[in-house]
Amino acid sequence: MCEAAQVLVLAIASVLASMAWLYLLAGHGGYWLTGQRLPRVTAPPAAWPAVSAVVPARDEATMLPVTLPTLLGQDYPGDFEVILVDDGSSDGTAAVAERLGHEQGTRRKLRVISGSPPPNGWVGKVWAMAQGAAEASDAQYVLFTDADIAYQPGTLTALVTAAAGDDRDLVSQMALLRAETFWERAIVPAFVYFFAQLYPFRRVNRPGGRTAAAAGGCMLVRRSALDASGGLAGIRGARIDDVALGRQVKSGRPGGRCWLGLTADVTSVRPYPGLASLWHMVARSAYTQLRHSPVLLAGTIAGLLWLYALPPAAALAGAAGLALGGGAAAAWCGGAGLAGWALMAISFMPMLRLYRLSVRRAPGLPLIAALYAVMTVDSARRHYAGRGGEWKGRVSQRPPLPRRSGLRR
Repeated sequence: MCEAAQVLVLAIASVLASMAWLYLLAGHGGYWLTGQRLPRVTAPPAAWPAVSAVVPARDEATMLPVTLPTLLGQDYPGDFEVILVDDGSSDGTAAVAERLGHEQGTRRKLRVISGSPPPNGWVGKVWAMAQGAAEASDAQYVLFTDADIAYQPGTLTALVTAAAGDDRDLVSQMALLRAETFWERAIVPAFVYFFAQLYPFRRVNRPGGRTAAAAGGCMLVRRSALDASGGLAGIRGARIDDVALGRQVKSGRPGGRCWLGLTADVTSVRPYPGLASLWHMVARSAYTQLRHSPVLLAGTIAGLLWLYALPPAAALAGAAGLALGGGAAAAWCGGAGLAGWALMAISFMPMLRLYRLSVRRAPGLPLIAALYAVMTVDSARRHYAGRGGEWKGRVSQRPPLPRRSGLRR
């Protein structure tokens, strides 16, 4: 193919990419905006429902002194208890939790239970959540949260007010992740950005809509809705438990009502000091998100390259072509590439502002997307090497496919 034809093909592809970015900004559920915040309900419940917080904790002795007091210190006006499930820890997690509960006093009840090994077919974290939920039999709402999550004092009250006042079966807030080191600032905002692109929050919050998800660090679930939808047994093999739970609860009744949004009142204090730890965070579940499908993997990588890498490449190629006396094709290539790159950068700016980072980082999103593409490929490699879903020394094996009647495996 001659050089002029190559430039023409690149120009057409970059025009299509720019049109895709126009759709993403205007018609994809406003995923790039950060205005989905907890619904304001002025009238509190007539009677405050009982709430149990369930904290699955595996080797979290260093996190709990920072986070557990913020959960025990909630100024919730109703009955509230915290159930921490020690999920086979080897660092004294249970003893640290007991000490913190004693220091906090008796105003809030803390129960620390020793989790048992997961049965066949259960993912470790979901099994720990199920054991905690079984202990919370009298609660009208269950708050599933992680051991690295810290809360502002009035957060639980606001969650319950929104859930009860707006008849929501599940209310979930995306915790503000730590973004202090160089690599955290580079990777973390994009992580939330890509999550929102997959599951636009506005669509999640639309009753009866097909899009469903939740953020695992903070999920307040109505107990009756959880039980009616199949309980945690219904997602026992889910490695991405929060999205699976959101789907299950939302489909559990006609017009199922869930809500997912952003907040600065719920924060993750877990550090990711280097690229390796962030890489592991992404790679352990990326291929699971693609349902372990090589076809979806190939499509995802191609889509990332087309949407994120092509516009800047076309802009630079077009500029170079014009400098060498190129014609209309070079102009179209450069203009369309620059337009797509600009729209991409604009879409990333609200997330950067949420994390209090300079919007001058936005044009670098293609580099971050390329890094995520490599992480996704590595996630597939880990899966086929038998290390998929590895976390804290536990490898979560892919559950076997169900046997179908009349078919041979």
